[in-house]
Amino acid sequence: METVLITGSNRGLGLEWARQYAEAGWRVLATCRRPEQAESLTRLARRHPGVSIHRLDVTLPKQVEALAGELAGERLDLLVNNAGVYFERWGRDRLGQIDYPAWMETFSVNTLGAFRVTEALLPCLVRSEKALVVNISSHMGSIADIQAPNDYAYRSSKAALNAASRGLAHELAARGIGLLLLHPGWVRTRMGGESAPLSVQESVHGMREIVQRFDLDQSGHFYRYDGVELPW
Repeated sequence: METVLITGSNRGLGLEWARQYAEAGWRVLATCRRPEQAESLTRLARRHPGVSIHRLDVTLPKQVEALAGELAGERLDLLVNNAGVYFERWGRDRLGQIDYPAWMETFSVNTLGAFRVTEALLPCLVRSEKALVVNISSHMGSIADIQAPNDYAYRSSKAALNAASRGLAHELAARGIGLLLLHPGWVRTRMGGESAPLSVQESVHGMREIVQRFDLDQSGHFYRYDGVELPW
């Protein structure tokens, strides 16, 4: 049985990643900040014995270390760094209205969080014959695609994730571990809103197809959910 760990699994894309892999027969380590409030995830775990729920705030080093200790000696085949934030009241930031503490918090989750978790779980990843790290990015992190002002905190956090992940891919490749950056598309989630054209099912299905076809030659590349490679 292959094992996947997914951060931010209590709702939206993270919950759908967990559901689809559970239904595919994988062992799913689903993490979220408040398991006691994750009702949908709890129902999923009741239906699928291979799903376990773990407390994890990716911004808290002690919780990351605790999870790594809990999993010590285990094999991890796939890590999906899905946890992320977009503060609606801060996202449309503009000059004169920028909340710098919020910007730092966005970086702490979207950029540093993914790296903190990957680094801590590296001993588990190296035990897999074909380990893969998936960092959920966004087309808004594509510098070449910026056509409008604002959203400085979110855009810069994802651009930083892309740049750092591109470098990390080279280091992981030496250990036989792959890395992908994936843009899920505009999805009907709390962030995407009801007018978004994609369902979580369609988005995650597409991203899983990319994961399934992954080859180490693709490591460090940035793809949309439908397999189209995105510019940096």
